[in-house]
Amino acid sequence: MPHSAAPSVAAAHGTSYAHGTSYAPDPGDLPVDGRHQLRTTVDTARWGELPNASSAPVLTVDDGDTVTLDLVSHEGILPDQGRDPVAFFADHGVPERHVLADARDIAASDLARDTADRLGPHIVTGPVAVRGARPGDLLRVDTLSLYRRTHYGIVSNRHGRGALPGELPDDSAELTDPDTRRTPTGTVTAFCTVERQPDGAEFGLLRYGPTAKARFPLDPFVGIMGVASADEAPVHSVPPGRHGGNLDVKHLACGSSLYLPVQVDGAGFHAGDPHFAQGNGEVALTALEAPLRATVRLSLVRGDTARRVTGLLGEPFAETRTHWIAIGLDADLNEAMSQCVRSALAFLTARTGMDRATAYAYLSAATDFEVSQVVDSVKGVHAMIRKSDFPGVL
Repeated sequence: MPHSAAPSVAAAHGTSYAHGTSYAPDPGDLPVDGRHQLRTTVDTARWGELPNASSAPVLTVDDGDTVTLDLVSHEGILPDQGRDPVAFFADHGVPERHVLADARDIAASDLARDTADRLGPHIVTGPVAVRGARPGDLLRVDTLSLYRRTHYGIVSNRHGRGALPGELPDDSAELTDPDTRRTPTGTVTAFCTVERQPDGAEFGLLRYGPTAKARFPLDPFVGIMGVASADEAPVHSVPPGRHGGNLDVKHLACGSSLYLPVQVDGAGFHAGDPHFAQGNGEVALTALEAPLRATVRLSLVRGDTARRVTGLLGEPFAETRTHWIAIGLDADLNEAMSQCVRSALAFLTARTGMDRATAYAYLSAATDFEVSQVVDSVKGVHAMIRKSDFPGVL
């Protein structure tokens, strides 16, 4: 299954502002690489929940169409941050004109205002219906391009969340680093800016002293990509599942493909939770959360081809140019690991013809199993299966 070429992450060049970095002064200058464009508005977004069987599409496209989505980050607009992104980011030196209009509009709207206590934090765009999609199909989501919409982002840690709930955040600890702040509710947020090198390489900068900065590479991806659940009840945005959703697999960057089992007619594709960077585990609770312009191709995979992609388990599955990626999900991390091994075995036996015992031996000898995240109530593990280990297998 060859991939078409995908551009690297990019951003418009602008002038300097806080901490000697630059920003994208007008996101409208970013390329629209898709046949269709879907902006995130009060009418096209949902806050904290995912599409279900009764969700009406906000856009309908053909099999194989490309869609450019302007995705909004929830960080900076959440109630524990004041639900006022202009004021929140002003505290970090960001002028009002550099706070995205769609984020401001959503924060000022009634979206999720009455039900925020029972919903997740994410701003989710969609659903997009794909003509002809039926249960039993796979929706293939190719990420073609990603562009930063800002030159800053946020990493947050909230009470009862993260890998160390009850230990961090620590309300008694003094925060001495200049861009790490505590909100009135105790949420700790770390503000990061972006440094762009002359060769195009981009890094996140996190200050931890008057002059010291941690500098880490950016590798943007979309944390939530999914299909509508067959459930009629509201679908919380936090736990991932068979529908995909909040997978937080950092390898789903430009050039990747995600395969999702279609559960309702039209598929109901949706996306949100854009990230500039994430470490496996996402231990504090969030990645470097920041808005992206993402272009994806939505294609249907059916019949024997679908079975060769994922085996028979019907779980989300992914691939990059170099790896096949099996995914395991469960509230228990040990069981998520077991599920990931089962998914990897199902894939290898269906795709390569290996028997299960030989595939098990191969996985033990040659495949890295990585913890995607431990913070989304349903935890994730993914297996990185090298394509180069199987010459002649497509």
